Amino acid sequence: MASARSHDGSGPLRRTGRTIGHALHAPFTGTAKGIRKATHAHGAGESGLGKLIELHAVNGAGDVMITVALASTVFFSVPTDEARGRVALYLAVTMAPFTLLAPVIGPLLDRLPHGRRAAMAGAMLARALLALTMSTAVATGGLELYPAALGVLVSSKAYGVVRSAVVPRLLPPGFSLVKANSRVTLAGLLATGVAAPIGAGLQTVGSGWPLYGACVIFIGGTVLAFTLPRKVDSAKGERRARLVEHHGHQPSVLAKPSRADGRRANGKKTTTRSGEKEKRPGLRTVGPSVLHGLQANAAHRALSGFLIFFLAFLLREQPLAGQSAAVSLGIVGVAAGVGNALGTAMGSWLRTRGPEVIVAAVLGLALGVAVLAAVFFSTLMVAALSAMAGFTQALSKLSLDAMIQRDVPEEVRTSAFARSETLLQMAWVVGGGIGISLPLNGVLGMSVAAGILALGATASVRGLLSAARRGSPHPRVA
Repeated sequence: MASARSHDGSGPLRRTGRTIGHALHAPFTGTAKGIRKATHAHGAGESGLGKLIELHAVNGAGDVMITVALASTVFFSVPTDEARGRVALYLAVTMAPFTLLAPVIGPLLDRLPHGRRAAMAGAMLARALLALTMSTAVATGGLELYPAALGVLVSSKAYGVVRSAVVPRLLPPGFSLVKANSRVTLAGLLATGVAAPIGAGLQTVGSGWPLYGACVIFIGGTVLAFTLPRKVDSAKGERRARLVEHHGHQPSVLAKPSRADGRRANGKKTTTRSGEKEKRPGLRTVGPSVLHGLQANAAHRALSGFLIFFLAFLLREQPLAGQSAAVSLGIVGVAAGVGNALGTAMGSWLRTRGPEVIVAAVLGLALGVAVLAAVFFSTLMVAALSAMAGFTQALSKLSLDAMIQRDVPEEVRTSAFARSETLLQMAWVVGGGIGISLPLNGVLGMSVAAGILALGATASVRGLLSAARRGSPHPRVA
């Protein structure tokens, strides 16, 4: 009887323990289920796009951890003149070699269509190991930090190129590429926003702790990459873009025969129907709309690189009215992030509304705000330009993706994505170099920003509007 009472008496204790455990566990499991439901909605779970969205969120979280660790080292731990010298060295030692490596990354990854999951996992694992390596050098700022940072940059870009190639393979029914890219990009932005304050908190514990966090995150991403569907590694129907010049005509797109086609031809070299000599793969194969879209996006990306480096030093020496340098940078960063998120969200709504016109319109909008910022330089205008730069860059890039989807045949679309990504990264490098070299004068900086956008508008807007009037020869936008 006593045993029964003892047994009965322990029942409420166990139930209470389970209730407390459930209460502590529920917020985490509930959040995880909510995230999984959002990323897998509208068929994204069945197609595999949901897992890619989650992988990109992991990528964004890991990258921002490394950014927090490096930013604190080069910007706030030394005097301004010395910090500028260190950042210039960073550009020289990492960005300059990357401009030489960037044109190689796309074609190299194009040759690995059957190893895309392994390539993304390798890019994650490489950054995990490099973050661990940098954790010992970040406190001293030694030169060994720069080769490791170059490795992180190259690995990050390699992941981005492969991810762009993978998205078309995972489109759910009824999805357009721009809508899928919008979801992926938003996931990265949200993860960055969550991870950034965590990284800042880890920074207060020790300079190497954000890098330890990045290492753990990227190891998780390495495992997650292999959970993507096997069709990611399928190269069925994909070929590389090649340019053929027709006498008196626009360049046309041809596809390099696959290995299977070559075997069927008994090893004989294939030729085009009109006998023209094929040239090396080039972005001109994608047509005038995408070419001018690339020019406009290059201007946006150069502006992004310029503002990041120029404002980082300007606001350190000349903070926004009544604010510290750190708060000033935070205001500008939040404004740019909010603008980017809004542009990404709007991209899905505008996905069927003339991408050429959208690209031309947002470039003109950004140029107008940059001119106002130069003429009426103030705290408000700096924040407005940062927000507008984020908004227009996101919307312009999504529109460029829509044009690639519409105008580039599926057989060569992967090649076009890879090459466009490397070109835009090089534009960012150029903009960053301009930003680091300018005197810390706000009006001058905003004038240069306007000049970058004006150059892009001069090169692209007329061609974009002409292409919009002619219409697409391949209207395939969903």
